[in-house]
Amino acid sequence: MYSTLCDYLVENMEMKKEGKDSRWFDVKLVPNDYIFPQIYRPENLDSPLSLSIPVIDLQNTPIQEIFKASQDFGFFQVMNHGVSKKAMDDAMSAIEEFFNIHEGSGSVRKNWIYTKSIDYAKDGVHLWRENLKHPCYPLEKCIPRWPNKPSTYQEVIAAYIVEIRKLSLRIFEMICKGLGLDPEYLNDMSEVQILAANFYPPCPDPSLTLGSLPHRDPSLITILNQAGATGLQVMKDGEWVNVGAIPNSLVVNIGCQLEIISNGKLKSVEHRVVTNMHEARRTLVTHVNPSPDSIIEPASVLVSESEPPRFKAFRYRDFVERNRAFGDYTNVLQNGAGSES
Repeated sequence: MYSTLCDYLVENMEMKKEGKDSRWFDVKLVPNDYIFPQIYRPENLDSPLSLSIPVIDLQNTPIQEIFKASQDFGFFQVMNHGVSKKAMDDAMSAIEEFFNIHEGSGSVRKNWIYTKSIDYAKDGVHLWRENLKHPCYPLEKCIPRWPNKPSTYQEVIAAYIVEIRKLSLRIFEMICKGLGLDPEYLNDMSEVQILAANFYPPCPDPSLTLGSLPHRDPSLITILNQAGATGLQVMKDGEWVNVGAIPNSLVVNIGCQLEIISNGKLKSVEHRVVTNMHEARRTLVTHVNPSPDSIIEPASVLVSESEPPRFKAFRYRDFVERNRAFGDYTNVLQNGAGSES
């Protein structure tokens, strides 16, 4: 572990002198500052991919399937979801090119954050990933402040966000009908608020490190494009389950805010990302969150004398700030849409 930031910078400068074309993950052994304490290290990396996480065809508006998956698992994959293959492929290509271009130090801008190799996770240990985050709402104000390299980034990511928004409204409508709420109950309070892109390089020993720590999302729902790459694990019945990656599918998971609004009827579950030795994993994560000033509380029609509220009301902005919901750069991401670049 480095005693000071200077020690870290000096060692990295020396590494770059030795191999100017190498990147931080071009190593034969996992560096000490990427090795997690035993309690956090992943297990069952070689277990079969789970067939239990529901795969749902949205073509026929499967309200009960969506509702049951949200109750029992908190996770499901969707097919025939309406997000075009072109939009998915173009967005993933732009992300791949972004990570290839930005091989220098990470960047913290007024409206986007890029971290690599100094991405601390727990007790100063680094995550085995590179990460880009930026706000997406209001979209027209955010687009000009996104990365401008590669040159296609702003255009293709904006097109992708528009399609993800349409999908989120379809999913919300089905969830609301399953809960017995007005089908548009979540529409006005929800925003495709944050995009996170991740690059998990091949790792020489995946048993020692993690791509992301176990966590629950502070969203209403999160929509994940994992481009056919495995690595996602979900906690199910006290065990980490390896989730498969079906081509052209999207993974949806229930966030903490929707668990609260449902008064605990829907489940937000822990999940994490593990690495592998042979293939890189690139993902696009869109967090569909409540608008900052939304009051989050159990929906009144779901509360009764026999079903009292299980959660106290709060303002979403306060929740984000109190819990540092977007990590070390919460203020940048929370307020970025209104900032000048």
